[in-house]
Amino acid sequence: MASSLPLPTIDRPFGIRLWPLFSKAFEYVAGYPAEEFDFVVGKTPMSTLRDTSIFVAIYYLVIFGGRELMRNREPFKLKTLFLIHNFVLTAVSAALLALFIEQLLPTIARRGLLYSVCDANGGWTQPLIVLYYMTYLTKYLELLDTVFLFLKKKPLTFLHCYHHGATALLCYTQLIGSTSVQWVPITLNLLVHVVMYWYYFQSARGVRIWWKEWVTRLQIIQFVIDLGFVYFASYTYFASTYWPWMPNWGSCAGKEFAAYSGIVILSSYLVLFISFYFATYAKKGGKAGGKKSLREAPKAAASASGSFVDAANSHRTSTPNGSSVRSRRA
Repeated sequence: MASSLPLPTIDRPFGIRLWPLFSKAFEYVAGYPAEEFDFVVGKTPMSTLRDTSIFVAIYYLVIFGGRELMRNREPFKLKTLFLIHNFVLTAVSAALLALFIEQLLPTIARRGLLYSVCDANGGWTQPLIVLYYMTYLTKYLELLDTVFLFLKKKPLTFLHCYHHGATALLCYTQLIGSTSVQWVPITLNLLVHVVMYWYYFQSARGVRIWWKEWVTRLQIIQFVIDLGFVYFASYTYFASTYWPWMPNWGSCAGKEFAAYSGIVILSSYLVLFISFYFATYAKKGGKAGGKKSLREAPKAAASASGSFVDAANSHRTSTPNGSSVRSRRA
C-alpha cells in the first residue's frame, strides 16, 4: 500500500522540505551547499556598487543602442525564445516564493510579524540571505525583457526602462544594507511575477487573457503594501534612534542608506504605476487599455520581490539599522 503524502505543517507548509532540495541544486552549480553561502562584499559576484553600476549602464547602452540599430530593420519574431524566457521566470519566481514561505512562516507564526520584519534573527537569517541574493541575481535576467522589446520593435517607455534598472539597484542596496524588512517587498514582487510572467507566457501562445488589467492593479497593490511596511520599519528605527521620546516599536535591522533608497525608489514606483494605470485603463471605462500592450509597463518587484525584488518587479526591500555583512564564502 502506497504511503500517503506528508501533511503540511508550520515547519513544512508544502508537506515536504524544499530547502534540502534547493541546497542540493545550489551545490551542483556553486560547488558547495547553500548552508555555507555568505554574502561578502567584494568577493561574491555582483556584490559591489561598481559591479551593479556597470551592469546597469551596459543595460541602458544596449537597449537604447539596440533600438537605434533596429530603427530601419524588420522586427524579429522570437516567439520561441520569448516563451522560454517567460516560462523560466515564472518557474524561478514560483520556486523562490515557495522557499521564502517555508523560511518565513514558522517565524511569523511563532514570533509575530514585528519580529520578522525588524529583528535581525527574524528577517536576516542565513537561508534568507541566500534567497535575497538569488532574487537579486534574477533582476539581471529580467533585463532581457527590454531586449525582447527593442528586437521586436516595441516602444521603450520611461516606466519600463526606469523600473528595470532601479529594481536591480534597489535589491542591491537592501542586500548590502542588511535590512530585515526586505522580505516583504521581495515576496510580494515574486507573487506578482508569477502572475505577470505567466500572463506573458500565455499571451505569447495566443491565449486570450481577460485579467490583463489586474496585473497592473496587483502591481499597485504590491507597492502600497511595500511602502506601508517600509515606512513603518524606517519610522520606528529613526524614532527609536534619534527621537526616543516619540512613540516607537524599537529599532529595526538594517542600515540607514538602505531605508532612504527603499523609500525613494518604491515611492517613485507607486506614483509611476498609478499614472500608467490611469493613462492606460481608466479612460473610456478601461477600453483604452486594450490598445496598449502591457509589455510597456515594467515588471516590478524584488520580486520578488522582489523582490527585490522587482524588487518589484519585482521585484522587488528596504529598511534601516546597522548590521554588518560577514562571511566565509563568496
